[in-house]
Amino acid sequence: MVSSPFISAMTIFIVSLILLFQITPTLSGDPDYFVLQPPQASGDRHTMILPLFLASPSSSPNSSITSVGKYRRQLQGSTSDRPIARMRLYDDLLLNGYYTTRLFIGTPPQRFALIVDTGSTVTYVPCSTCEQCGRHQDPKFQPDLSTTYEPVKCNADCTCDNDRNQCTYDRQYAELSSSSGVLGKDKVSFGDESDLVPQRAVFGCENVETGDLYSQHADGIMGLGRGELSIVDQLVDEGVISDSFSLCYGGMDVGGGAMVLGGISPPPDMVFTNSDPVRSPYYNIELKAIQVAGKQLSLKPSVFDGKHGTVLDSGTTYAYLPEAAFIAFKDAIMKELGSLKQIRGPDPNYNDICFSGGGSDVSQLPKVFPSVDMVFGNGQKLSLSPENYLFRHSKVPGAYCLGVFQNGKDPTTLLGGIVVRNTLVIYDREHEKIGFWRTNCSQLWKNLHVDGAPPPLSNSNGTNPSIGIPPSVAPESSSHHVFPGEIQVGLITFFMSLSIKYDDLKPLVTELNQLIAQELEVNTSQIHLLNFTAEGNGSLTKWAIFPSGSAGYFPNATAVSIISRISENRINLPQTFGNYQLVEWNIEPPKERTWWQQHYLVVVTPIVVTIIFGLSASLGWFLWKRRQDGSISYRPVNDAVSEQELQPL
Repeated sequence: MVSSPFISAMTIFIVSLILLFQITPTLSGDPDYFVLQPPQASGDRHTMILPLFLASPSSSPNSSITSVGKYRRQLQGSTSDRPIARMRLYDDLLLNGYYTTRLFIGTPPQRFALIVDTGSTVTYVPCSTCEQCGRHQDPKFQPDLSTTYEPVKCNADCTCDNDRNQCTYDRQYAELSSSSGVLGKDKVSFGDESDLVPQRAVFGCENVETGDLYSQHADGIMGLGRGELSIVDQLVDEGVISDSFSLCYGGMDVGGGAMVLGGISPPPDMVFTNSDPVRSPYYNIELKAIQVAGKQLSLKPSVFDGKHGTVLDSGTTYAYLPEAAFIAFKDAIMKELGSLKQIRGPDPNYNDICFSGGGSDVSQLPKVFPSVDMVFGNGQKLSLSPENYLFRHSKVPGAYCLGVFQNGKDPTTLLGGIVVRNTLVIYDREHEKIGFWRTNCSQLWKNLHVDGAPPPLSNSNGTNPSIGIPPSVAPESSSHHVFPGEIQVGLITFFMSLSIKYDDLKPLVTELNQLIAQELEVNTSQIHLLNFTAEGNGSLTKWAIFPSGSAGYFPNATAVSIISRISENRINLPQTFGNYQLVEWNIEPPKERTWWQQHYLVVVTPIVVTIIFGLSASLGWFLWKRRQDGSISYRPVNDAVSEQELQPL
């Protein structure tokens, strides 16, 4: 006969499960969400691309942004009869430290996530023969699996690996990382949404990588600089694109953007400056002065012309000024911020200049922080919003820090991605000039190739427009599709299968929770283990990710970042956990729930956890983790910087 306490415990357990299943979507039949299968570990996995033309109130409002709609048609066309390669940008400048695009190499195509870098002249990916390569987002390139791959044989114009009779490359960077390997030639594809058909190009097949290149998530570098091996130079030399390309980085709190290889018609109000290819191998501009709050800094124009001059580098996160220019800029900014309190930076290892009291609404920052104008040699000005010289303090809400630093003793002025957030930058190499146009870069992708009016910058009520998943990424088995603007993400769930045995994993569940939260860049209180079962010789876990605090749904950029990392298997775990595979993931829109449903994790979960671990082993397969309130944890500043400044020495 079963004892009464056991019956009571079982009753509570069953009731808890019933309540749970009432508010947890099943794997079929619920019209409010859909299931997408992530790419498998094998080489023939399907590509899943999330659209990054997200509108956000975080985007800086100005008159230039509103001109996207009226200028949509001119942005679509090439400046010549040659095709263009339209490519999306992924990730986020400060969360990841870089932007990446997707490039496909070989026949059949092998996919890679490459950092777009105007300061590098070689495109390279880890090779299957690599003796020292880190664990990156995608599998290494396997030349033997490509029917169109050819090694670049030794010749008088290259450094040679005599053992392989193959040309080599070797790049060392300012942050002390390096990449070296052999050169190969194969078909390079730019994605299904590009007008440009696959082209044969020379690229680097890495055998050794060190430093930050070894530890980064991205697979490699897409070299957009000036040079014989640059992907841009190769396409231009073959006559397939005009000698121009464009980049557009998303704004503060909004990742993504667009890249175009080839020429597009510039907007009529685009600001241009000369760029002299003889002056330096980098993309330089003629910066003559900086104005803060309408007042010009007391500096000679020559201060911005030292060494390499003023250089644009998409592979660098922040801006770096010569000593005299930095001091003048810092003092001018601080003079305008008398009402704000200066505070310590987020990382004690850096003397960041930070201020509290800026508020959380990025669109309101121009009311608190001064305007900054860059004056070019031709007298034209590029007006910068606060998001172009500030970054969020990762530990103090409403606080911001200067994203402009002193460039040591180097007299070069280096302008990284922060300066051109929400700015379309056209690198018109043919006419030796560079153009700037303030716009919403997260929406620009759609404006580049979709007919009809562009989406609004925000909903009528001022809230974040919802994130949409187009039918192109939904699996064939999906019974319906969700189009942009129809769904907001209120809950993300995914199944993770691990090769570690159930009994071995059980004591490591808390550590696994923390690791997943760290990899997805959310607070540990947002990650909840929904169930935990034995699966053959391994384990199957189901996880839920909730919005931070009392928020009803994720900010667009956060949702896209999480979904991208999950769908692309970008969760790195120690060998302690063996191998893992993401079986499937789901998203659920925000729902109106009763008080009981909203608080079930707090009320029911502690009871369930006690019952489960207090009962017999037959009930030990199910684990619940209590939901707690928390906020998004931002990665420390030094972590974001570590993968930057990839300029060749």
